[in-house]
Amino acid sequence: MKKRIIFCVLCVLSFIQLPAHCQEASPISILVAQLQEPGPLSTRDEISKLVDLSGKVEARILFVQVYRANKAWFYSRFADSKPYTACLDKLREDPLNLLIKQAHSKGIKVYAWLNLLSLSDNKSAFILQKYGVDVLTRNLKEKKSLDDYKIDDQFFLEPGDTRVRQELCSITQELISAYPGLDGILFDYIRYPDKDPDYGYTKTNIERFKKATGVKDISKSLSIWNDWKRTQVDELLTLLVNKVRSMRPDMRIGSTGCVPFVRAYYEAYQNWPVWVNEGRVDFVLLMSYPKDAAEFNKNIQEAKEKVRDFKNVYIGLPAYKLVHAAKVFRDELQIARSAGAGSYTVFHYNSLLENPSLVNILEEKTAY
Repeated sequence: MKKRIIFCVLCVLSFIQLPAHCQEASPISILVAQLQEPGPLSTRDEISKLVDLSGKVEARILFVQVYRANKAWFYSRFADSKPYTACLDKLREDPLNLLIKQAHSKGIKVYAWLNLLSLSDNKSAFILQKYGVDVLTRNLKEKKSLDDYKIDDQFFLEPGDTRVRQELCSITQELISAYPGLDGILFDYIRYPDKDPDYGYTKTNIERFKKATGVKDISKSLSIWNDWKRTQVDELLTLLVNKVRSMRPDMRIGSTGCVPFVRAYYEAYQNWPVWVNEGRVDFVLLMSYPKDAAEFNKNIQEAKEKVRDFKNVYIGLPAYKLVHAAKVFRDELQIARSAGAGSYTVFHYNSLLENPSLVNILEEKTAY
């Protein structure tokens, strides 16, 4: 009889939902960019400082930028690994391995963050020296100098160029082989430029398009041309994901996604809801970076309508834009925490160093 009463009580409790303010908030993660001086991997002290701050705010994941502008913070034969060598000379130990070891000791996971199709303003990038400007995506305007290929102050590689794909796949393979302790990987800048979006007119990409479709005359309003560009982005991501999964089936794989969705789909040619809904990636990190909290929330609500499971979405939090706007940072943090996402992700670590009050806000234990 007593057992029956206990069973009935448990059944009743199972139907009682906790109030909204008691629901568990999404965990925090931090994007660690290589934009500060000294760099986060440059010395033992900087690595320890990063791990200590991450533990202080109870971060679960560090997305550590290890590839940017065709430069690598690991040994590479396909990218410029001078940044890695500089760190190695100071530490006398592999900097990324050291970070992984220290982070794991505090229960923090480390994901490698790669900025793939952007070369930033690196005119001497290895891939440019190897293949020339034909690997840079372009519009139809006349190009007289290398600077004419710049888009929003950076050079963009063409996702429809098979040479670009092979180079990025080789770089990814080097990284995964060298660091068995990595917990995951984040692919960033897998997209076309979304500033004045009319790119893709490289010789190689056009030749492949015409051969595949039979279409001879290309215009920016041609739906088959726009679909083709979206397919090039999809194929690049799929190639990279397959490479990682063939080497490390246990590794978590994510990609960044532009918001609002109209920007992603029609300007960056990036269909990220399909990526996450079909399981092509384990999660998408939304680049939701408005300074206005209402717009920030609008982006999140739109994303919820696009995906089947919002736990497979991470929400970017624009600390870099809100360094001197702590109130807005707090407002957006509360929205992100209570959205039901897989994580909310601070972009980026250096902004927390620049204004420690943002760290204090992250430490606040607010009920949701």
